[in-house]
Amino acid sequence: MSGLKFVAERTGDGAGQPFLDTDNGEELMHVQPGTAVVLGSRPPESPGTLYITSKQVVWLSDTDRSKGYAVDFLSVSLHAVSRDPEAYRDPCLYAQIDNGVEDDESEGSSDEGDVSSDLSRITELRLVPSDPNQVDTLFQIFCDCAELNPEPIEEEEEEHNWIFSADQLENQEAEEDSEWMISPDSTHPIGRSNGDHDLAHNVLQLQINDQRFEDAEEMDSDTKNGHNHS
Repeated sequence: MSGLKFVAERTGDGAGQPFLDTDNGEELMHVQPGTAVVLGSRPPESPGTLYITSKQVVWLSDTDRSKGYAVDFLSVSLHAVSRDPEAYRDPCLYAQIDNGVEDDESEGSSDEGDVSSDLSRITELRLVPSDPNQVDTLFQIFCDCAELNPEPIEEEEEEHNWIFSADQLENQEAEEDSEWMISPDSTHPIGRSNGDHDLAHNVLQLQINDQRFEDAEEMDSDTKNGHNHS
């Protein structure tokens, strides 16, 4: 499921830590204690501990072991440092979440329902460290982890991928050269693309007809001139 998720379980003693999917290479990249989280337009949660892994962002409450939130980096569509007091009173890391639902189903339409349903509507979150100087550090770690989680390329997008390597460009140019036909008159090239033989045939026929028309005019002119001389 994309978007924000509720985390009710953790491992270890004390406040605990999130479970990591080590079998698939998930690693813990950074721990930031004393961090509050703000979900959408809701009031901030009491400070907890932020865990940034190579796959996801996890916030766990320090006071309630049954409360926590997580979001995969693939669902984080944007992140930025926010220091504008009009946007939020404290310096923080702002993130937008792609929850995979329509805008009218996002937060603000309803606060009713279970916890998972509520979280699925969240499209924004703020991470507010108790030390404002840590905001830039969090931003850089988000950037690094985002590079580790590129968006998967859909099959249809692969067919229309306009980014080519040097070798691919050379091959493409060679293929295009083989697809162009040049007429006997080099000043009138006839091009075709995607196998459009009819277009080439019609243009060639038009040139032939034009040539015949010009020859007929010349013959007619010569005939008239011959009569005039006689």
